[in-house]
Amino acid sequence: MVNYKSAAAYLPHDAPMVLLDRVLSVSDESACCEVTVGEGVLAPFLTAQGDLPAWFGIEIIAQTIGVWAGWHGRQVDDLKPSPGMLLGGRGYRCEAAAFPAGSTLKVSITLLMRDEKIGSFDGQITIDGERYASGRLNTYQPDREELHQLLQQGNNG
Repeated sequence: MVNYKSAAAYLPHDAPMVLLDRVLSVSDESACCEVTVGEGVLAPFLTAQGDLPAWFGIEIIAQTIGVWAGWHGRQVDDLKPSPGMLLGGRGYRCEAAAFPAGSTLKVSITLLMRDEKIGSFDGQITIDGERYASGRLNTYQPDREELHQLLQQGNNG
């Protein structure tokens, strides 16, 4: 059994933008993480009723992809993970307008296709074993030079 670090160890984000509590598993083609809707990492984003708006599911799935990429990157060079980009999503569906307060979201992603820079992943969020949200996300991993250029353009624009 692998002892995983916190999700933050595999993501380039800092609090409060790390939206995952735990890393459950990472393999060559998949990853699984959890987060509980409550006073933890999601607290700043909850509704007055304590629910998490369903559209946060896209970012939670994207961060699980980031954990997958960051974990694999750490196996190679143990450097701080570099930012990736969400190119878009297809068919994101959620069974309700919000994830209920107190629920534990189990987030699973599966790699569909990947080359050096572009990846496509199926993601799903389950609560108590029942699918609550799902969708396909496409990502882009810029190399260090591209990232530097993008950041320079952002600072000059």
